[in-house]
Amino acid sequence: MSLFIENARLVGRSISSSVLSGADPSEFDPSNPITLFIIQLFIIICFTQGLGWCLKFMNQPKVIAEVIGGIILGPTVLGRIPNFTDSIFPSESIPYLDLVATIGLILFLFVVGLEVDVSTAKRNGRNSALISFAGMALPFALGSAVAVPVYHNFVETETVTFGHFLLFICVSMSITAFPVLCRILTATKLLDTKVGIIVLSAGVGNDVVGWVLLALTLALTGAKSGVTAVYILLCAVAWSILLLWPIRKAFLWLCRRTGSLEHGPTPGVMTIMLLIVFGSAFVTGIIGVHPIFGGFIAGLIIPHEGGFAIAVTERIDDLVSMLFLPIYFVLSGLKTNLGLLNTGKIWGFVIMLCCVAFSSKFIGCAGTAKILGYSYRESGAIGMLMSCKGLVELIVLNVGLQAGIIDEQLFSMMVLVAVVLTFATTPCTLLIYPKRFHVRLSATGEPLEDNATNAAARADFLRASSGGAAGGREYTSRILVVLQKLEHLGATMFITQLLEPAHPVHAEALNSLNSSTNGKTIDSGSSEAGSSDDGSAKSVVHIDALKLVELTGRTFSVMQSAEKDQLLLTDDALQLYKQFGRLRGMDINPHISVISQEGYASAVADYAMELNSELVVIPWTIPAGGPIVTPEPEENGVSSMANNSTPFDNIFAGDGSPMYTHFIRNMYTTTTADVGVFIDRGFGGATVTPPGSGQHIFFPFFGGPDDRLALRMVVQLCHHANVTATVIRIVHEDAPDSASDAGTVHETKPLSEGAQAHQVAFQSNQLTVGGPKLEEQSRVVSETADNIAWTYYTSTGGASSDTALRRIVFTSEDTATPLQFAAQKAEAILQASRGGRMWRPLLVVAGRGRRRAAYNHENELSTILANRGQNPIVGAELRKTVGDPATALILAGGQAGQASFLVFEAGQ
Repeated sequence: MSLFIENARLVGRSISSSVLSGADPSEFDPSNPITLFIIQLFIIICFTQGLGWCLKFMNQPKVIAEVIGGIILGPTVLGRIPNFTDSIFPSESIPYLDLVATIGLILFLFVVGLEVDVSTAKRNGRNSALISFAGMALPFALGSAVAVPVYHNFVETETVTFGHFLLFICVSMSITAFPVLCRILTATKLLDTKVGIIVLSAGVGNDVVGWVLLALTLALTGAKSGVTAVYILLCAVAWSILLLWPIRKAFLWLCRRTGSLEHGPTPGVMTIMLLIVFGSAFVTGIIGVHPIFGGFIAGLIIPHEGGFAIAVTERIDDLVSMLFLPIYFVLSGLKTNLGLLNTGKIWGFVIMLCCVAFSSKFIGCAGTAKILGYSYRESGAIGMLMSCKGLVELIVLNVGLQAGIIDEQLFSMMVLVAVVLTFATTPCTLLIYPKRFHVRLSATGEPLEDNATNAAARADFLRASSGGAAGGREYTSRILVVLQKLEHLGATMFITQLLEPAHPVHAEALNSLNSSTNGKTIDSGSSEAGSSDDGSAKSVVHIDALKLVELTGRTFSVMQSAEKDQLLLTDDALQLYKQFGRLRGMDINPHISVISQEGYASAVADYAMELNSELVVIPWTIPAGGPIVTPEPEENGVSSMANNSTPFDNIFAGDGSPMYTHFIRNMYTTTTADVGVFIDRGFGGATVTPPGSGQHIFFPFFGGPDDRLALRMVVQLCHHANVTATVIRIVHEDAPDSASDAGTVHETKPLSEGAQAHQVAFQSNQLTVGGPKLEEQSRVVSETADNIAWTYYTSTGGASSDTALRRIVFTSEDTATPLQFAAQKAEAILQASRGGRMWRPLLVVAGRGRRRAAYNHENELSTILANRGQNPIVGAELRKTVGDPATALILAGGQAGQASFLVFEAGQ
C-alpha cells in the first residue's frame, strides 16, 4: 500500500509540473531532472555536431569541434549572455551531467584500450620504441624546466607540492593523443603509408606509458603520506596483474567457448565484458586512482583474434562518441574561461607552453626518425603527428583540475595550448608531407614503388595482354577480382567459374604449376600449358581477390585498417570466395584494403600494378526487376518502348547513389591493366535456369582495341566445355569498306606473320587522336588491327585453340544501324534459345569503345534514346560507364535487355 501511495504521489508531481499546468520545462527540478537533461543534450549534440560539420572542410578531427563547442557554450562566449548559464546549465544540474560524462569517459577509455594492439608495435618494434622513447624523454626534460616558473606564478604552493606538479606538467607535455592521432591519419590518408604505420606503432607505446604515469601522479597526489602512496601503487599493480593474466585468460576461454571470436560477441559475453569494465573502474576508484584507469586496463584484456575487438568497438563506439563524449567536452568548456587570460604575462606563458610542448615532441620524434633513416619530409611528418594533443590532453587536464593540482586559470591556459597544437597538426602535416611524397606499403610491407616493374617491362606486359589477338599472349592468366559487398559474391563466383579451365585437364594443369616435364618447368603462358590433346585450355588461372572496406573516421574503422591481418582471416566474402576456389581447384589469393571511398580506384590500381594483374574484374549487381518490355514498331522503323523504366533509373535518375559508377569510371583512367565490368542482372539468383544448361555468349564486334580485347576474352571463356558463343562482326555501311571482306568463319586467309600483326595491334592502342591526319592514321591502323584479329580467329590456321573456336559461330554483317541491328540479333538469339530443348542463359559481351573507338555511335544512340523516350540522364551516365554498344543493348528492352553484360576496356 505504501508503494502504491508513493507512486501516486510521484505521478501527481509529474502532472503538476507539466507544461499544460504552466510549468517551465527548462526549470531544474531535482525530483524530475530528465526534462532539463534532455534540453541540455539536444543543445550539446546539435551544437557540437554542426560545428564538426563545418570544421570537416578544414580536415580537422571532430574532437576539435567538440572542444571549441564546449568553450563557446561555457563562460568564454555564450556564458556572457545574461542568465544563459543559469537557465541552461544551472549549477544544480552539473552533477547529473558529470555522472553521465564519467560513465561515457570510462567507456571511452575502454575503447582506447581496445585500440591498443601490441602486435602493431611489434611490426616496427625497434624504430617505434626509439621514436616513442624520444617523444617522451625530451618533453619530460623540457617540461621539468618550464614547470618551475609556471609553478611559482600560477600554483598555490601551500596546497600543491612542487614534485606532484612537476610530474603532472611532464606527463601533460609528453602525452600524445592516440585516438585523435588515428583520426588525423584517416583524414590525411596516411594510415597505410610508411609514416602512418610507424606513427601508429610509436603512439601505442606513448599512450600506455602516459596513462601509467598519470595514474602514478594521481596516486601520489591523493595519498596523505608516502606510505599510503606506496600502498595505492601496489594495489593498482596487483589489480592490473589480476586483470591482464587470470581474468584475461578466463575471458579468452569464454570467448572461444561461445564462438564469439569467429562470429562476434554474444549478448552474454557483452554483459560479462561490461561488468568487467565497470568493476575495474570501481576497484581503481576505491583504491585512490581515477575510475577511468580501470576502464583503460579492462580494454587491454580484450582479445584481438578474429576481429573480436573490432566487433566490440563497432557495438559501443557510436554511443560513446556521439552521446557521452560531447557531454564531457561541454563540461570541460564550462570549466574553461578564456576571459581569465587577461594579461600580457599570462599570454606570454601560453606562448611559451605552446612552443615547449610542440618543439620537445617534434625535435625528439623527428630527430630520432631521421637518425633511423627516414627522409626529411617523413621525419617532419612523424614529429608533427606525434605532437598532437587533443582528447587525451583534455582528459589529463580535467583529472588534474579535479585532483586540485591546477586551478581554473592554468586549466584554461593548458586547454588553449591543447587546442592550438591539435588544430595545427593536420595542416602542418599536409604542408610538410604532401600527397605526392606518400610512400604506401604493399601487402608484403614493402613500398609499392619497389615492387612496380620498370617502364620497358611494363610496356612488354601491356603489349602481351591488352589488345592483341595474335602474336601475343592469348590466355589471360592473372586476374584481379574486386569485391566491395557480399552481394557481389554470386556474380564473382559465376565469372570465376567461366574462367575455370576444362575439367579433364584441370588437375594436370594445376600440377604443372609446381612441376616440370622433360626437365623443363611449364609456364602458364607457354604452349605446353596452353592446350591439351583435345585442344582444351590448360593454363592455370591465378585470381587475386581484393576486398574494399570503406575507411571512415569511426574507431572500429581505424582499427580495421591497423588490423588488416585479422580482418583478412574473418571477412565473410573473402573466405567464402576462397573456399569456392578451393572446391573448384582454382588458385585464389585474398587481399584487403581499408581505404576511403574516393581512394578505391587508386587502391585497386596499386594492387593491380603490384600483383602484375592482366585483367581487373569489377562486379556490378543490378536487379533485373520490372516488367518485360516489348518494343513497339513505329512508322519510321524505329521501335518505341511501351514501358521504358529500367533499374538504372534508380541509380542515375532516382534516389540511388552513383558512387559505385564513379568508382568504375575512375578505374578506366587510373589502372594500366585491362578492365572488365560484369553487370550482374540475375546470376545472383533471380534467373532460374535448368541444371547443366551452360552459358551462351553474344558478342557484337564493332572494332577498336576494346572490342579486340573482348574478342580474345570470348575465345578464352569458350575454353570452358559448357560455354558457346555467337560473334557477329557488324560493319557500318557508311564506313570505309576495308573490313567488309572479313567474311565468316573459315573464309579468310590464315595469318602469316603473327608478331608483326600483334605489333600493329599494339600500336593502334597507343595512338591518340590529335588532328585530322593523326585521326585518319589512327583509324586506318585500328581497322588493320581489327582485320588481323578477326582473320586470326576465323581462319583455320590462325589460332591454336581449335576446340574453343568450334563452340563459336562467327558471322559478319553490314548495316546502316549497327546498334539496333545488334539489339535485334541478341533478341533473336535469346528467343531461339528459349524455343529449344536446352535453354542457355545469355551473357552479352561488349567493348566499352569510349576511347580510341573504331566508329562513333553517338548519333545513332542519341536517336534511339530520344525515340524511346528514355531519360536522358540515365542514357548519358550509362554511356560514360559502359559505353555506347552496351548502353544500346541494355536499354533496348525485351528479353535481351534483361541479360547480364560483360564490358571490357583495354589497358592504357
